[in-house]
Amino acid sequence: MIIDTLIKGIQEKDNPTVVGLDTSFDYLPEEMRAGVADSKGAAEAIFAFNKKLIDAVADVVPAVKVQIAYYEMYGVEGLRAFAQTLQYAKAQGLIVITDAKRNDIGATAECYAKAFLGETPVGGSSLRAFDSDFLTVNGYLGSDSIKPFLSKAPNGEKGIFVLVKTSNRSSGELQDMKLENGKTVYEYMGALVEEWGSTLVGECGYSCVGAVVGATHPAQAEILRREMPHTFFLIPGYGAQGGTANDLKVCFKADGTGGIVNSSRGILCAYRQDRYKGMPFDAAARQACLDMKSDLNAVIKG
Repeated sequence: MIIDTLIKGIQEKDNPTVVGLDTSFDYLPEEMRAGVADSKGAAEAIFAFNKKLIDAVADVVPAVKVQIAYYEMYGVEGLRAFAQTLQYAKAQGLIVITDAKRNDIGATAECYAKAFLGETPVGGSSLRAFDSDFLTVNGYLGSDSIKPFLSKAPNGEKGIFVLVKTSNRSSGELQDMKLENGKTVYEYMGALVEEWGSTLVGECGYSCVGAVVGATHPAQAEILRREMPHTFFLIPGYGAQGGTANDLKVCFKADGTGGIVNSSRGILCAYRQDRYKGMPFDAAARQACLDMKSDLNAVIKG
């Protein structure tokens, strides 16, 4: 199952870090932006940046998370760079998570599922549009919004991460509301995620149906870790959003398993930080990944 492959990668590289390729043109070094005046040039520069960064980190991290919004804003050319980035990362042996937070029902959800996790029939053949190992999805439309995605991975060869407790400050406006049974909305969603993944548990003890649980809400994350023993966490919020290794320790079990931690700007823009001053962007990104690895492991395994 794909969740076993992800966890094996984390263990082999001793690194629970996923690099978020939320690559804005503005993040690129000045020399890569010089002379670019249209979306085609911007998209090509972004892909060139991503390639060098992937080459620099592929042997020290198990996965990348590619946020589609950062590519959609450059139009068709941006989506081409998005597809190229997915393909290149997979070719370098990395697990690829597409962060698209898809959310719909029926035929529309089926189309999303085909685009990112399955195949689209064309004539007598089929194509894989944006082939990903995992996709982030929004389950707040209920099981109708999840089943189409699960249908593309009946044996666990693909996976999803469902929004449960998100890292943004205002998430509590809805997710922390109490239900009549005393549970919060995020706890109820967590229970649904455990149920949705109950038939897709791998040898590692975790399901191919994971959960997005933000590092910025450690009290809620601790509850979810206890109530979701078979669910693997994708953990945003570390670094630029204010979450620390100490905050997210509660997302992991005593054996150090249970999650993978995302960092985007902290790695993409590491070369702009004082501690990495003077380093090429790819070398700075690599060192930032190694520093993050040390920071996380000191707490998770401490």
